Parts: sequence; C-alpha cells; structure tokens
Amino acid sequence: MTFIEFKKLLLDADLTLPKFAKLIKVNDKNLQSYKKKDEVPNAIAALVKSFAIMNSKDISYKEHIKSLNLKKKKKEGSGFSSNKENIKKDIEKK
Repeated sequence: MTFIEFKKLLLDADLTLPKFAKLIKVNDKNLQSYKKKDEVPNAIAALVKSFAIMNSKDISYKEHIKSLNLKKKKKEGSGFSSNKENIKKDIEKK
C-alpha cells in the first residue's frame, strides 16, 4: 500500500495520522517515515483498511481498540541521557 492510499483510508476511517498513532500506541513520526519510503507495512495497511470498513458500517471500533490497553513502546538506549543512565547501571552492577 502506498502512503497516499494509507492517508485516504485514514480519512475513510475518520482518523488523522496523529489520532491513528495514538489509538494504536505508536509514534506518529514512525508512521510519517513511511511517506519517504512510499510504502506502508502490511500490518498497518491491514489495520487501517479494517478501521475504514468498520467506520463505513457504523461500527464504533475505537472504543474496542482502546479497551485492549495497548502499551506504547519506550525507546531505550537512545540519546545522551539514556546512555549516561545505562553506563551508571553497568558501573553499579560491578
């Protein structure tokens, strides 16, 4: 699926990119990165297509997705601050 097709399906699902990212607990910058590749991963494509179909049939899918209590992955080991903390933990282990 191209990024343009993805964006059209988001509209069909009554979602914006930031709202979609928040709903499925992913970083919207990760979703934006697909624009450069002009290709959306299969799992994301299938999900947005499903959301669009459910929305067209007046199925309120958003509350069902929220009820899954999905957790946003935390980025580990990135940035100077994180590296400093990891070094401190390594020293404490010794």
